Amino acid sequence: MTRLRGLVAGLLVLGLTGALPAPAAAAAAWSPAHDLEGACATLQVFEGSTSRGYVQRAAVGYGFTSSLSSAEPFRFEATQLGRYLLRDSTGKPPYQSVLGWVWAGDAYGDRADWTVTVADGRYRFVSTATGQQMGVYLGGLGAGNSGSTVVLAPASGCVAVPDIDTGVSGTAAPGVDADGKLVGWIDAHAHITAAEAFGGSLHCGDAYAPGGAPVALQGCPSHATLGWGALLEAIIAGTDPINSAEDGWPTFNDWPQHDTMLHEASYFRSLERSWRSGQRVLNVLLVANRVICGLTLEHTSCDEMDQIRAQAGYLREMQDYVDARSGGPGKGWFRLATTPAQVRQIAAQGKLAVTIGVENSEIFGCREVGDVPQCTRAQLDAGLDELASLGVSGLYPVHKFDNAFGGTRFDEGVTGAAVNVGNLISTGHWWQATSCTGPSDNEQPLVSDDLARLLQLGVGLPAGAVLPVYPSGKICNVRGLTDLGRYLIERMMDRGMVIHIDHMSVKAASAVLDMAEQARYPGVASVHSWSDPSMINRVLGVGGFVAGYAFAAQDDGQDTPTFLDQWRANKSLANGARITGYGVGTDVNGLGVQAAPRLDAGSRPLTYPFTATNGTTVARQVYGSRTFDLNTDGVAQYGLYADWITDLIGQAGPDATALRRDLLSGAEAYTAMWEKARA
Repeated sequence: MTRLRGLVAGLLVLGLTGALPAPAAAAAAWSPAHDLEGACATLQVFEGSTSRGYVQRAAVGYGFTSSLSSAEPFRFEATQLGRYLLRDSTGKPPYQSVLGWVWAGDAYGDRADWTVTVADGRYRFVSTATGQQMGVYLGGLGAGNSGSTVVLAPASGCVAVPDIDTGVSGTAAPGVDADGKLVGWIDAHAHITAAEAFGGSLHCGDAYAPGGAPVALQGCPSHATLGWGALLEAIIAGTDPINSAEDGWPTFNDWPQHDTMLHEASYFRSLERSWRSGQRVLNVLLVANRVICGLTLEHTSCDEMDQIRAQAGYLREMQDYVDARSGGPGKGWFRLATTPAQVRQIAAQGKLAVTIGVENSEIFGCREVGDVPQCTRAQLDAGLDELASLGVSGLYPVHKFDNAFGGTRFDEGVTGAAVNVGNLISTGHWWQATSCTGPSDNEQPLVSDDLARLLQLGVGLPAGAVLPVYPSGKICNVRGLTDLGRYLIERMMDRGMVIHIDHMSVKAASAVLDMAEQARYPGVASVHSWSDPSMINRVLGVGGFVAGYAFAAQDDGQDTPTFLDQWRANKSLANGARITGYGVGTDVNGLGVQAAPRLDAGSRPLTYPFTATNGTTVARQVYGSRTFDLNTDGVAQYGLYADWITDLIGQAGPDATALRRDLLSGAEAYTAMWEKARA
């Protein structure tokens, strides 16, 4: 009993004196700060519970003041989820210097990127590049310690974020109707990931970038006068390699233009403008070409599957970036969709559904060299599994070169000569053609003048190459669908994938459509005017989807068809009555020119501002100091597709009502086709 009394007394003493440790306070739960985009705030720095003052500008970097009224206001711009670029009142970004202090820089760079987390009203700013935590360093703002935190307070006097406005105002009509059907148009063929294609340096500019428009849309020295990029663009697009000023942001005197193929034309604010004006679905084609990649002086891997993987990652990061600029995960308007059900869910939320396809010549490494496939069925199956894991829902079995699956449809002119040389490099042989009547793969694709132009631009032929001779008039590729190609089509049908027949030779496309007809498989598409009309008619016959290349509404002087003429021609096909919705194939960033101004735009202009198909009001879009106008610029960048769609309907005359109905039913028709293919 005496021992028990002593033990109780001891416990009482310990309790009264605090000798027993109190329960540990719960550690602060730090989480990414997602809600700071566009914020204007002062920074008060703490070390533990002690305030070291408010951040203020100093001669080189930043110091501290005890007065809130003297504190420096900072503007926040998201660079990715939970990461930010800050700008002080002069527009300079604070960055973590190599000497330990945080200094004021001249432009965004890795060290001006801050990962920001929050807990209990306190923030941690950690240099994304170095891992150093913002705090106090030798009396100034710099690398602090793990106890360094920041308290933000709303402020005024911040600089504006250098950004691009969509020029769209008003309330948009719903993305689905009362029956749940999608309302809006679809771009069924776009290459917004071109910045990562062809080894990552062929294309100048990005669809998005940490640091915003000044970073994503800056000029590239490689594409300036007589640079290798300027020379390649001259070969591909016929542009002038000598007079290439290459000034992008903020003046844009040199690019983008409707006929510049190697410069970014789908910046995310332009995509946003198009979505806000009525676009409902965007089908992004990941594109690759080993031969073109090898022509660039600087590149990452030229393996085409590596290029596809890089672009898939780029697209996912783009979704995250748009989320970051919109307030956090899931809050952005740009949403990836891997199933038709997801497309419908996204449309019901009023957002842009982004589907993924692949368009390249050596998919899965399946070249043919001397008619010998360079891959196996097992590799093909593994490749399809990988594409599924990347969210890919559609595939072009054949692109610019003959491959292990079948023959290609020929390009023409200088471009055709260049692509034919690429075919020789890829396969060991030139395109092989025979005269044909009826459906064809083009007129003679290689003449002496075209080759002379290539040689003039410095393009050499492989050693020992002997120029081919083709018949005059209509010609057809002798190569059709191979046995391995048939196996690929069967596996794509099993998976409910969209089979794109554009770029296939008539012989190969016809064989694919034979298989689709026999299997009653509707998941077949021609979406950018690269198939013979007889093939398009058969696509419609199996319940497939058709879109037209986004040519100008009327003659634009580029010696191309008009969108209206092609739409009317497709509607008049034997199966034209089966068109329940019609799409657009922009091929933006895809080595294809966009629509030039209509020749009669001066006398019959699109009037600004205009009312878009979804009821919003649309003004001219401004990039920096340049204002875009469809009447004078054509479709120089993707934001002008809002203008182009409205102009297209306005130019359709008595067909305007039918055209509007087909276009605004395009997203629904594509999604319904995909659903049936997966059923």
